[in-house]
Amino acid sequence: MKDFRTQIDEIDRGLVDLITRRFAVVRDIAAYKAKNKIPIYDPARERQKLNDLAGSVGEEMAPSMDALFSLIFDLSRSEQHRIIAGGSPLKRQISLALANTPAQFPIRSAVACQGAEGANSQMACERMFPSGSIMYFQYFENVFSAVEQGLCRYGVLPIENSTAGSVNRIYDLMMEHSCYIVRSCRVKIDHCLLANPGVSIGDIKEIISHEQALAQSQSFLKSLGVKATPVKNTAVAAQMVRESGRKDLAALSSRGCAELYGLDCLKASVQDAGSNFTRFICIAKDLEIYPGANRTSLMMVLPHKRGSLSHVLSRFKALDINLLKLESRPLANSDFEFMFYFDLDSSVYDDSFLRIFDDLQGAVTTLKYLGSYSEVV
Repeated sequence: MKDFRTQIDEIDRGLVDLITRRFAVVRDIAAYKAKNKIPIYDPARERQKLNDLAGSVGEEMAPSMDALFSLIFDLSRSEQHRIIAGGSPLKRQISLALANTPAQFPIRSAVACQGAEGANSQMACERMFPSGSIMYFQYFENVFSAVEQGLCRYGVLPIENSTAGSVNRIYDLMMEHSCYIVRSCRVKIDHCLLANPGVSIGDIKEIISHEQALAQSQSFLKSLGVKATPVKNTAVAAQMVRESGRKDLAALSSRGCAELYGLDCLKASVQDAGSNFTRFICIAKDLEIYPGANRTSLMMVLPHKRGSLSHVLSRFKALDINLLKLESRPLANSDFEFMFYFDLDSSVYDDSFLRIFDDLQGAVTTLKYLGSYSEVV
């Protein structure tokens, strides 16, 4: 075994020397392409190279050679992008935000949230803005518009739940609007069954709430065998029950809504999972990166070809960047093309953080940077 490892060590030293020499040539090529305005990516050249290499090693080794040299080509293109671009516009934008964002997160700002008094979004607002001024809007779209038009500096929105998963509408709106995530927080969610005074559980024929609350309480709803109707918001559901005066209608809302809307709590914590958390994001019109930011969100559309996602993941691995989340969403008006959402676990002060944006150039069709931020737990 020792002899084998000695041979491997010797070969690896040779590989390191060859790769170092290859990248020196890559840098010369980058300078030549920049001077003569030649595109970095030459797909015909790469295809020919892969065919030649595969042909030289035979069928058994060809797949390994394809994978190895595809990665080398990707890294070579990234290096050329870094040299020619001298840093992407996105990197400059991030560096500027890091330099210009105040040291303290503002806690007295005007904040937009969807729903009504007593909504779970209100709890998230109060967590992130203890002295903030909250304005309520009917739809998620209205929250984005309020921030973009300057009516509120910030907006707070739910993005995922530990039981029901992602709030897909928020991901779609992040693609459509030009807003940045500047903070996030997690809120423990307890859904309570609320009804008008004097009503018992046996009287109830219909339960209303936000679709996420209904999804998080499916076992309880199934045990009752009643009609479940989604409405705009959990707090709005409580308000509707109170205003209806009905004895056969109940809402899944927070316990605070019972007192707020004069309802009785017939049963507390009816959600399927006792450990039920919703993660909320805070959005802003301008890019703000506050000290301590250690989480970054990105959206990417990748080339529709074999290995595209694998190539992107290999870059994160090479820079030792951990992924907290990876999710795909179908693109509207496309033939089963997908957008990928990434949450990265990386401090904005790490060298690898800004380097990743150079590495991703040329590997993605579209890259949307959603912001770097810290999470209030």
